Amino acid sequence: MVSVALFGLGSMLCGLAWSSGSLIFFRVLQGFGGGMIMPVGMSVLAQTAGPHRLGRVMAVIGVPTLLGPIFGPVIGGLIVDNASWRWIFFVNIPIAILALGLAAKLLHADAGRADAGKLDWTGLLLLSPGLAGIVFGLSETETHGGITAPIAWVPIVLGIGLVGLFVRHAWFADRPLIDVRLFRTTGFSAAAASTFLLAGALFGGMIVLPLYYQVDRGESALAAGLLMAPQGVGAAFAMPFAGKLTDRIGGGRVSLAGLILVTLSTIPFASITADTSYDLLAPMLVVRGIGIGCAMMPAMAAAYATLSHADVPRATSALNVLQRVGGSLGTALLAVVLQHQIATQLSAAGISGAGAGVGGALQRVPEDVRARIAEPLATAFGNTFWWAVGMSAVALVPAAILARSQRRERRAQTLTEARSPVA
Repeated sequence: MVSVALFGLGSMLCGLAWSSGSLIFFRVLQGFGGGMIMPVGMSVLAQTAGPHRLGRVMAVIGVPTLLGPIFGPVIGGLIVDNASWRWIFFVNIPIAILALGLAAKLLHADAGRADAGKLDWTGLLLLSPGLAGIVFGLSETETHGGITAPIAWVPIVLGIGLVGLFVRHAWFADRPLIDVRLFRTTGFSAAAASTFLLAGALFGGMIVLPLYYQVDRGESALAAGLLMAPQGVGAAFAMPFAGKLTDRIGGGRVSLAGLILVTLSTIPFASITADTSYDLLAPMLVVRGIGIGCAMMPAMAAAYATLSHADVPRATSALNVLQRVGGSLGTALLAVVLQHQIATQLSAAGISGAGAGVGGALQRVPEDVRARIAEPLATAFGNTFWWAVGMSAVALVPAAILARSQRRERRAQTLTEARSPVA
């Protein structure tokens, strides 16, 4: 309830912001509250459901997680077209009030409680700025001339150093912010790696494709959001079935099959042109959504299945951090690659203004100019999608390890039950 209240308060203050600086500050407050909502909620649900229903519970959690980034641009486009941008934040307030009322009525005081001890301030002061430094440095590489620019490599090196110090601290601490000892289990490590890499491919791709629709094809923000909707439809369709299959055969094999679908369905986007038919892209988005629905939450459910009841809250924190960091790094990486590709392709085509970037400047060019740069831009977007394909393909490795680990565990359990005397 505290996290929801902070999120609602932060949303209200963002809507009332009077400058970009105040908006950034209030977004930090909003993110502080919003960042706690998912770990706390997942911990409550996972502990309440128990290990035998984790697949179905993860499917329930996954629907808003995956549909939010799809339908968010659609709703945001409608709000911006018909009201002030401030209502993007104000719309959260009645939702937060409703959530607080339901929580007060339905949740008991011990829901999701664990003996967490004191907050690991040392871990917090090492991990948070470390991760922020890596993401910031990566995002600044292309803007300032590459990785050799001090504003790029210095934050990255410092960030990696702080994360390394955090890992060392967490390994020996009694109550670390994130219990890195959980990663000693092969199944948990493989599931966590799959979640991290898939989040990077998912959220990275979700910034590149809308930009392709807007920058290269001249679509509005609302139209781009609608064109992304088939991916959400595919994910929503697949998740109930994926949850049942996870409970039946284990999340490892379901996640592996989903990642294969994600990888294969992303390949056509690496070959897009300035006039690729939407009739081709929409079905591929549906298939990609089905793959994502079969990959993300089954992998997290498989991670929980390897843990004891008491380890669930700590594992929830670790998995959520990995998912969000993976999404942030994937987004930053693909944005940098896209910016570099656009500059390279426009320069190769002999078109001036190659450093214009990927924002609104390219959307405001006259139609005759857009027609001249459309094909080089499409090539840039296609080359960027190869990176998303690569991220999905790399995620196949830990997913395969997870599937094999679960298969061995089930075989050992079957043999043990077969050798046990009949009561």
